[in-house]
Amino acid sequence: MSIALQSANFDNLSVALPSFIRHPTLRQLAERVQYETLNTLVSPELMLAQNDEQLGHYSELHSQRILQSLYQTPIADASVLVAITRESRPKLLLTRRADHMNSHAGEVSCVGGKYELGDGNNVVTALREACEETALPPNKVQLLGQLPIQTSKSGMSVRPIVALIAPDLPLVPEMGEISRIFWADFETLITQPTIEYAIDYTMLEQTAKIVTPSWEVDGETVWGLTGKVIANLLETGFDRRLDWYYRIQNTDIELDR
Repeated sequence: MSIALQSANFDNLSVALPSFIRHPTLRQLAERVQYETLNTLVSPELMLAQNDEQLGHYSELHSQRILQSLYQTPIADASVLVAITRESRPKLLLTRRADHMNSHAGEVSCVGGKYELGDGNNVVTALREACEETALPPNKVQLLGQLPIQTSKSGMSVRPIVALIAPDLPLVPEMGEISRIFWADFETLITQPTIEYAIDYTMLEQTAKIVTPSWEVDGETVWGLTGKVIANLLETGFDRRLDWYYRIQNTDIELDR
């Protein structure tokens, strides 16, 4: 089946404003992610303005500031889209990478990938890759903001872009890269306990078993970079602080990864 991919035009993107989000969990997430994105440029009081006249002026100004901040952020090696459905029971979009991939084969990830010349900024990279991997239309995305850079195990800088998407989109996995699309119940994820996940780690021709936090979501194990991104999202939005570690099994030695 051939799918016509839509280009991600930064000038046509929209921002989801907290004041217009009814769902309390998503509204709080939007407030905090956007405050983090703007750093100290916008006060929390302005974010929560209730006067209609003030709100109209604020909405346009706030959207411009968010987009300007995203546009001016230094370009990372790669960007991922942390996409959450805007509905009464929000869901977080996740994928399982194909088993034949050269890197992160079979691992759970957010949609996204490497920066390409012509993208111009991290948001376009995340949206372009999301469209290529799942046919997610960029015009169905409302931006919330961005999270701090994470570093992959290969040393790449990865910028998470947080956004709301319409529910029930007809997403299709690009089988060359993605073997499965699935969803995490977002409100469950906020409080869901992590469990230790054991993996083999090879360094200098020696292999050790290491353990790290993870979540079990719809039969898949969410760990690694994707787990760190989600953990940071939960800390930013809901003050949930998780100790994200990589520890050699049965020792007190931790690996910096």
